[in-house]
Amino acid sequence: MADRTFLSWPFFEDRHRDLASRLEVWAAANLPVDHADVDAACIDLVRRLGEAGWLTHAGSEAGEALDVRTLCLIRETLARHDGLADFAFAMQGLGMGAVSLFGTPEQRNWLSRTRGGSAIAGFALTEPGSGSDVANTATTATRIADGFRLDGEKTYISNGGIADIYVLFARTGEAPGAKGLSAFLVPAATAGFEVVERIDVMAPHPLARLKLENAVVPESALIGKAGDGFKIAMAVLDVFRSTVGAAALGFARRALDEALTRVSARKINGAALSELQMVQGHLADMALEIDAAALLVYRAAWVKDQGAARISREAAMAKLHATEAAQRVIDLAVQLHGGDGVRKGSVVESLYREIRALRIYEGASDVQRVVIARALLAETKGNL
Repeated sequence: MADRTFLSWPFFEDRHRDLASRLEVWAAANLPVDHADVDAACIDLVRRLGEAGWLTHAGSEAGEALDVRTLCLIRETLARHDGLADFAFAMQGLGMGAVSLFGTPEQRNWLSRTRGGSAIAGFALTEPGSGSDVANTATTATRIADGFRLDGEKTYISNGGIADIYVLFARTGEAPGAKGLSAFLVPAATAGFEVVERIDVMAPHPLARLKLENAVVPESALIGKAGDGFKIAMAVLDVFRSTVGAAALGFARRALDEALTRVSARKINGAALSELQMVQGHLADMALEIDAAALLVYRAAWVKDQGAARISREAAMAKLHATEAAQRVIDLAVQLHGGDGVRKGSVVESLYREIRALRIYEGASDVQRVVIARALLAETKGNL
């Protein structure tokens, strides 16, 4: 059983502790799932998470803020039990985050379906020529008489190929760079919208390259105002970036649990591996990395839940440290398992594959360093 003493920290309220306990029971009874058919597994996970009520937390009621501490607790718990379950939950939140924060009543009809598990959401931001550089988005949205015509490509889109609805970012051209982007709600059934490639990665998830050619959406598909796309994307990432750190934290906790079990049972020269001081040093380092990550993740979530307009620095610190630390923790867990640690299908081998992508998506580690540094420099300039 993973350490749960952190739930007594002052970041949390009784409702968070109650949710964590209930989710732990549900996860132990329902996870992990069979990953043989990843698409089918994700579709089933979304349905089951919706039926159990967990997806209600992945979106907000009109006029209400998302509870980031709850999002983080759910992602940490699900990731500890099954990385695909974490993915399924996270994408329902991220995919429809723009609608939760800025959507019209009509657009929120889709949100009610994604929260119930009857529809799957996707977040279409990344392009072949623009990953971290959102301002370089090339997909265009040309205004026409009855709405907008979308043309371009998106790639590495999570839930690509199985999503029913996508929040998609395109250039409407109100100004150069980031100021000329807008966000649109695009059903997968839209004519001219096509999944042209499914992308296989080291930890299988539904990913795809999308193509839009003369894909027409109505005026009502525009989320917020034209030209507000970059602001909307950053607002969504500001909420969900901390939750990536929480997922990494869940992976790291599972790795430590597996390592503790391994070194307690494994014998060397007639004594448990855990008796070696070198091994004890590794365990101490793993525990330290995990607690430091948890403090940063839940600090960021707490600050946002207290009403902060933006938590760019706090969220960047949380994601950067938690994902990098989890990589180190999992690597040590593999090392402590010896040959069994690289056996395909073992828990720590699966975690090793799962963690790597978290250091890239929703802002790569080096991008997070830039965000943190710029925030520090801005504060210094303001104090001069």
